[in-house]
Amino acid sequence: MIAPTIPELVARSASHPFLGEHLAMGTGAHHAEAIASRRGVEMLSAYEPIYDISVHGGVQSLTADLTSAARFGDELGFQAVTLRDEGGKIAPFDPFSDTLDDPELVALDRCVRALHTINFLGSQQHGLLFLRVHERLLKSVKYDHGRHFSNVLVSFGLNPGRVVIELPAAAVAHRTFVGYLTKSYQRYGFKVAGNLPNAGQILSVSDMARLDFVKMDASSALRDSMVKPLVSYAARLRIPLIFNRVMDLAQFELLQQYDVRFVQGPVFATQNSAA
Repeated sequence: MIAPTIPELVARSASHPFLGEHLAMGTGAHHAEAIASRRGVEMLSAYEPIYDISVHGGVQSLTADLTSAARFGDELGFQAVTLRDEGGKIAPFDPFSDTLDDPELVALDRCVRALHTINFLGSQQHGLLFLRVHERLLKSVKYDHGRHFSNVLVSFGLNPGRVVIELPAAAVAHRTFVGYLTKSYQRYGFKVAGNLPNAGQILSVSDMARLDFVKMDASSALRDSMVKPLVSYAARLRIPLIFNRVMDLAQFELLQQYDVRFVQGPVFATQNSAA
């Protein structure tokens, strides 16, 4: 089934008791996408690709042919990134701060997740959408994590199965808590990814509820010489392992030596810009 378009989804949000106040179609250069406005801040969507570099024969070189470097493999999915329009200048933006009270944090998080999902699925984008969830939101919502968001998506005609809820490292560090969160989000149709606070934490993954993905900071894994054991253990668990925050060509080439499959990070945006 083809998902509704972005204008159709924005129109449907107009009748939602909360989203209708904050979501609208953009104007000018952003006329074809949804924007969110809250407390005087205009927020936009961007997406960072997560590549499967095992396709097309595996090993690739980012420096071999920059004219064809727009693709480094097939995209597993995309990580949503929030942007802010600062007087016509678009820049990455973290809408969450320690000064927000819990109700405002929950409302803002729901608004941003809805924005990114509408722009992603409404543009008929392929692959999975990875959405980060703030640690304090996880603690502020006492039970049934994922129920509200799932109900919103289903009412809009969208499939929660296309969305991966990405749990922060602080939540993954608590075995019982991450087990509960994983089961709850999966019960409402979402997939779940967990960010490892450190490489050793993967040893606890098998004791948790079944995560759909595990993410690890590439710089930390390379620094601690943990890439090979991480890849090996994740393969035994049969859980896809994504190395994120790949910063430069040297890191990318080192990761390839260990048969890493999924990667994301600033280096790919740099190479795409160069192409």
